[in-house]
Amino acid sequence: MSEIKKKPQRQCIGCRQMKDKKSLIRIIKSDEGMMIDVTGKKNGRGAYVCPNRECIEKAVKTKGLDRSFGESVDKNVYESLIRSFEEIESR
Repeated sequence: MSEIKKKPQRQCIGCRQMKDKKSLIRIIKSDEGMMIDVTGKKNGRGAYVCPNRECIEKAVKTKGLDRSFGESVDKNVYESLIRSFEEIESR
């Protein structure tokens, strides 16, 4: 008998819906600071967000990263992440 593999699910910090891990973008917090993990394999605590503008804006508004990482995140970090998302979208 073949066994059906489960697809890993993660919750978006914007819309708070469970989705496939591969369809979301990972944001990590490491010793180097917060950054977008395009590969999904870097070391660090991760939070996930849908790759659309509405979810990103909702995550900023509701302070989703603060909630995920358990600490206050500077506004500059949110702004730099939004710029990074815009660069990814334009590719």
